[in-house]
Amino acid sequence: MIPARDILKKYWGFDRFRPLQEDIINNVVAGLDTVALLPTGGGKSICFQVPALMQEGVCIVVSPLVALMTDQVQTLQEKGIKAIALTGGKKFHEVNTLLDNIRYGNYKFLYISPERLQQDIVQNTLRELHVNCIAIDEAHCISQWGNDFRPAYKQITLLRELQPLAPIIALTATATPEVLVDTIKELKLEEPTVFKSSFVRENLAYNVLKEDDKLYRIEQLLKHNTKNAIVYVRSRKNAIDTSTVLNSLGIIADYYHGGISPEEKTKKLQDWKSGIKPTMVATNAFGMGIDLATVAHVIHIQLPESLESYFQEAGRAGRDGLQASATIIYNDYDKEQVYRQFVSSLPDSAYLKFIYKKLNNYLQIPYGEGEFTEHSFNFSHFCKTYDLKSIVTYNSLNTLDRMGIVQLSKEFGRSSKLKFVVSTQTLLDYFHHNIKASIIGKSILRIYGGIFETMTQINLDLIKKKTNQSITTIVDVLKKLEELKFVELQLHTTDASIVLLKPREDDKTINVISREVAKHNDKKKKQVSQVLRYLENETTCRSIQLVSYFGEEVSTPCGICTVCTRNSGIITKKERKLIENQLLAILELEPKTSRELCETLTFTERKIIYVLAFLIENGKLLMDHRNRFTT
Repeated sequence: MIPARDILKKYWGFDRFRPLQEDIINNVVAGLDTVALLPTGGGKSICFQVPALMQEGVCIVVSPLVALMTDQVQTLQEKGIKAIALTGGKKFHEVNTLLDNIRYGNYKFLYISPERLQQDIVQNTLRELHVNCIAIDEAHCISQWGNDFRPAYKQITLLRELQPLAPIIALTATATPEVLVDTIKELKLEEPTVFKSSFVRENLAYNVLKEDDKLYRIEQLLKHNTKNAIVYVRSRKNAIDTSTVLNSLGIIADYYHGGISPEEKTKKLQDWKSGIKPTMVATNAFGMGIDLATVAHVIHIQLPESLESYFQEAGRAGRDGLQASATIIYNDYDKEQVYRQFVSSLPDSAYLKFIYKKLNNYLQIPYGEGEFTEHSFNFSHFCKTYDLKSIVTYNSLNTLDRMGIVQLSKEFGRSSKLKFVVSTQTLLDYFHHNIKASIIGKSILRIYGGIFETMTQINLDLIKKKTNQSITTIVDVLKKLEELKFVELQLHTTDASIVLLKPREDDKTINVISREVAKHNDKKKKQVSQVLRYLENETTCRSIQLVSYFGEEVSTPCGICTVCTRNSGIITKKERKLIENQLLAILELEPKTSRELCETLTFTERKIIYVLAFLIENGKLLMDHRNRFTT
């Protein structure tokens, strides 16, 4: 067996491991089940890649994201290590060829998605392989209490049956004590050794700023930034709009969301990493697998749904060990919005019964029948037929999927997408000679902003309502525009398929899961409450608040977050006098707002605000009716 440090030096160029890595590796090599709970950027992949390279055989890696798998496989291949990824979207003969390569090609790593494990051809191959270990990346996804729960993860225990002697290493960065216990249970780990690193990031300042003018605050944070930054938002439209405004302010930015093509994602990611466009405005689609050491700022301008997701996203800053910041910028509306989006729209058992009955009626399923039958399903039409609210209905169907009542296709929720790829004038010239195309095309332009810049979801029923044209006519016009290369088009008239996993028994079916539904809803409410509590707690160090949420006891404040700096002596008497003199000299000439003063002076904004408050309290300054300071 090749020594671990020799492997590390040969392929990664390091002489020593980070804390806990070597202990984890030794545990895996000893053939023992292992849990590695390491913070984002803590070097989790080393913990299964090194032991796999030390031994004969192949390592099977289960991962939730194609981008994550592709990135790791490419990195291994660049080091001369044979690795392969078995992802979705491949035809049968391609899968067969890849599996033959694994059998006979002396590969060391097979990356695979949970969905692929369900195929007989894959299971048969895995049963034949000499497997030295099984790595479950983002293992918290198997827990129904985990932030990124994936129903397909429930099936990965098949690997234990296919390879009963191979040790399993479960890796995660965001697991509360409750999620950790559930993950171990669901993975059926045998007396695993749990290695848990500290969640404290000494170089990362966690900041919370209440601000109505969020874009101004982002500008102040990033205008002198020479490194990479991520600005997180909650919608695709906000990603595009915020990116546009930042560019107008001189901050070179791009946007990233789940609706852009794989080619666009790759290009945007490369431009961001290379520094061509150092600021990325993104939804949480810019998530797991985004690994860049030079990120100095992570900024959230809309609230995360949980501290788990926030901690993981914030942790993408400061991986080079240098000073970095993770900042939430919020206002009172954001607090209402996060509650409305993630709590008010949760379905209870009574509503699930209502939706379940409507679904069976819609699919025309008789009582006592329907088990394991598959049906085409149009979500928009379903909602329209029964006058249902889309958000709570969407959440209801996802809950039924999570609880094993139905199985939604991977395309669930997918709508048609469109992007115009010619100039406005070219379109208008074409519309001039085509009346139906003009009616439909101009309506689309009025309804959907940004449709020239990005692939945009379009609602065919809405277009039908606005234009008074049939769906067939709309589809024909769109296909003609695609044929003329005026648009890029992804057309889905049926946006999902549903497999019913239980016979229809109406209330009885839902009664079986009602307790679990209540527990899940209670968990979501607590998660949102924890986010709001984090925002409002201005007495406890931000870092202490976060790490204690994950079960770690820390008593020493970080000294660099907004709470610590606000509660400490932020300024010396000499410096206060210097700032005071400069402020008074400026304000004797004309009244100014605090923003104007902060832009004029070279001191930090926090110190300027502190001195302004001091001068007001001591009667040396006044405020006029326009919120300007005056002597």
